Amino acid sequence: MSAERPRAALRTLAVIAALPLLLTACGYGSKSTDDGKQTAAAAGAKKLSADEVKIGYFPNLTHATALVGVQEGLFQKELGGTTIKAATFNAGPSEIEALDSGSIDIGWIGPSPAINGYTKSNGKNLRIVGGSASGGVKLVVNPKKIKSLKDVKGKKIATPQLGNTQDVAFLNWIADQGWKVDAQSGKGDVSVVRTDNKITPDAYASGSIDGAWVPEPTASKLVSEGGKVLLDESSLWPDKKFVITNIIVRQDFLKQHSDVVEAVLRGSVKTNAWINANPDKAKASANAALEKLSGKALPADVIDPAWKSITFLDDPLASTLNTEAEHAVKAGLLEKPDLKGIYDLALLNKVLKAEGKSEVDDAGLGAE
Repeated sequence: MSAERPRAALRTLAVIAALPLLLTACGYGSKSTDDGKQTAAAAGAKKLSADEVKIGYFPNLTHATALVGVQEGLFQKELGGTTIKAATFNAGPSEIEALDSGSIDIGWIGPSPAINGYTKSNGKNLRIVGGSASGGVKLVVNPKKIKSLKDVKGKKIATPQLGNTQDVAFLNWIADQGWKVDAQSGKGDVSVVRTDNKITPDAYASGSIDGAWVPEPTASKLVSEGGKVLLDESSLWPDKKFVITNIIVRQDFLKQHSDVVEAVLRGSVKTNAWINANPDKAKASANAALEKLSGKALPADVIDPAWKSITFLDDPLASTLNTEAEHAVKAGLLEKPDLKGIYDLALLNKVLKAEGKSEVDDAGLGAE
């Protein structure tokens, strides 16, 4: 036992050292793009306590609150004379780095990189201040090779990256089936093949993988190529809800410019309300934003089913973030983190109350 403990400690240290690479969001690759996009404030509009706010998000449907809010001017309306400077990122680590360096002030991001960023800074840099989206993750398989959940055993299934949000979820599901897989190598009763979402459809078409546990729109891209949805991850969660995107902010920016953060949160709440009241218009707006950012809009057979599987909400679903952290610990990819203080939902609840909406809970993980 005494000899095993040092080895276990070394493995844990190795994993923690690699976390900036491991705990990524559901984007494509790891590069960031400064869009140089600065929205024009209304002439004569009153500035808040900052001249501008730098926000970051992914060119991804699970970040549609940001895509639509910027596209439709809903954030700028709340910010008045304070301008928005937007930057897009393709994975969690680069966005966390931008937040750490002050290159952005507020960002939309997945749960794993939020946990990683918070623990890496010993709880001193970011706070989760709001929710944005739930769902949008599916296990899609080749129906000729896999006809039922039990058939997944012995097959090659892709996840976006070692230790990312979907990878952790799949490893946890595998464990729940009573199957064994080495988390680091991906070898075992199921072969977990870490594959960039951009090339997963090609890997599926070539037959090098038998399926994938992936976020939208990758899941719907696979379906458009003949894949079958075997499992929607939402079915595994209470009320079919789990966090896929949160809103984070630099703690120093929150302290110095709480009025700006409140305005962004108000814009987010109003954007989500508009998305849910106008789903077709919102879908078109998000796709138009994606086309501007990537040069290519998503086809109808991809965006239509993908959009339907994502729920846009203001609640950060704090209890599910804590559960996702527990899953990462269970898989051996994370040392048990202290997440106390990761949430500060005071401004969000202030906005929700003003809008006549129910306040949300931090699951005991709020800042004191």
